[in-house]
Amino acid sequence: MLLRLALAVSLVLAAITPATAATPWWEPVARPAVDSQINVTGEPFKGTDGQGRVRGFVDAHNHLMTNEGFGGKLICGKPFSEQGIADALKDCPEHHPAGLGAIFEAIVTGDLDGHDPVGWPTFKDWPSFTTVSHQQNYYAWLERAWRGGQRVLVQDLTSNATLCVIHPFKDKPCDEMQSVRLQAQRTYELQAFIDRQFGGAGKGWFRIVTSAEQARDVITQGKLAVILGVETSELFGCRTFLDIPLCNRGDIDRGLDEMYALGVRSAFLCHKFDNALCGVRFDSGTQGGVINAGQFLRTGQWWKTEQCKGPQQDNPIGTVGPNALIPASAVAPAYDPAKRCNVRGLTSLGEYAVQGMMRRHMMIEIDHMSVKAAGRTLDLAAQARYPGIISSHSWMDAQWTEKVYQLGGFIAGYENSPEGYVAQAAAAEPLRRKYDVGIGFGSDYNGVGSHPAPQTGVTYPFRTYPDGPLVDRQRTGERVWDINVDGGAHIGLLPDWVEKVRQLGGDQLVQDMLGGAESYLRTWSGTQRWTP
Repeated sequence: MLLRLALAVSLVLAAITPATAATPWWEPVARPAVDSQINVTGEPFKGTDGQGRVRGFVDAHNHLMTNEGFGGKLICGKPFSEQGIADALKDCPEHHPAGLGAIFEAIVTGDLDGHDPVGWPTFKDWPSFTTVSHQQNYYAWLERAWRGGQRVLVQDLTSNATLCVIHPFKDKPCDEMQSVRLQAQRTYELQAFIDRQFGGAGKGWFRIVTSAEQARDVITQGKLAVILGVETSELFGCRTFLDIPLCNRGDIDRGLDEMYALGVRSAFLCHKFDNALCGVRFDSGTQGGVINAGQFLRTGQWWKTEQCKGPQQDNPIGTVGPNALIPASAVAPAYDPAKRCNVRGLTSLGEYAVQGMMRRHMMIEIDHMSVKAAGRTLDLAAQARYPGIISSHSWMDAQWTEKVYQLGGFIAGYENSPEGYVAQAAAAEPLRRKYDVGIGFGSDYNGVGSHPAPQTGVTYPFRTYPDGPLVDRQRTGERVWDINVDGGAHIGLLPDWVEKVRQLGGDQLVQDMLGGAESYLRTWSGTQRWTP
């Protein structure tokens, strides 16, 4: 076995594409010979426009390292491996036979028929636009998105202790902050992995940045600026049980200082479950019912609703049916559909955390906050004239949009169906013109979210707007992906999705999306310059 492993490693290391004098700056000087294809031809744009503004698409919400979260066995496959693609995207032993072991995916998607668990090189059934448990962020697929025009990526470090505990397969601790640390480490390792392909430290296209100035320099070079964020349900261990907070101000200060030292510059204060900092914006449908059951398990309390005090509303709560997660004696409350708002807002500890993020010039994510919590956070930001407010993937009530723009914040829509994205963008276009801002999208890959279904009408090859590289169908191993057939199966199909958005929304919308990079950096720069 050791001999076979040594031979495999030696073959990967030996099978390197040699550098040539003609290697262009955007091509690696040494890529493993056996790897995914990129299928984008031509030089990525770099520099600034005539007004000195950077350009590029902004993915404001993605999860590159979720395979390390949730106990380490929820997501099959890794975004990279030193042993090559066959190791990174190999079969999931827990999913055998016939995919029937993918219990979480079956529960969330309702797909009880199983799937072919084999990854490299056939990829018969995964990744797909419906998957919630297979790798969708392989680094070469992300490289395709970068070459196709993406210039900003927010890499949200994420996990959920409750889901980790109940998931039957795990090989890592369930503590969310331990997972955050590991995922940050892996992101820096990915940067080093790509650097080696491009000739050494600092030379790759994947650049982790910790200031707006660094990001502007990276984007001007035509590379991808990567910002670390955190999206967990128990930030700094700040959970509650029976409404008793299990953290204090000291925990918050230590946690914020540690995150900042890791390079984290944006964070969610709550996510999915009410915690000691704030109440959440509910989930709906089947997933909402499952999450409410998890809320009960973790906090000892169900979500509680009240009549909304203003026009903004939280999402309707999914029904909690018979559920193996909770005792039979635990009966979920019946919810009045007229009462759409979470009773829990921003707590006193939550206000302390918001003020702590301001003092550290960090950007505050308000998606997943309840209406009451988001409203109070926006009020605190307005009182302080603090611009660092982000809505990264359509989980904020859209009626907050102008208030975010008034502060100088940044908004991204969810990378859902092109029709849905175009409709959202059209509704906010007057405000974008009024405040002269661009728009981003949140792809949420490996974030247990939904992705675009198969489209129609995208003709390959196509040129990225306005006159960028040429994009053909994406090939990895024996599999060829086509957005008309496969929808948003993985991050590499983002240029294809943008092309469909262009067809539906027009060139002006794509220009607004290309303006997203400048707008994001304006928000970040304003956050850094802020003084109390």
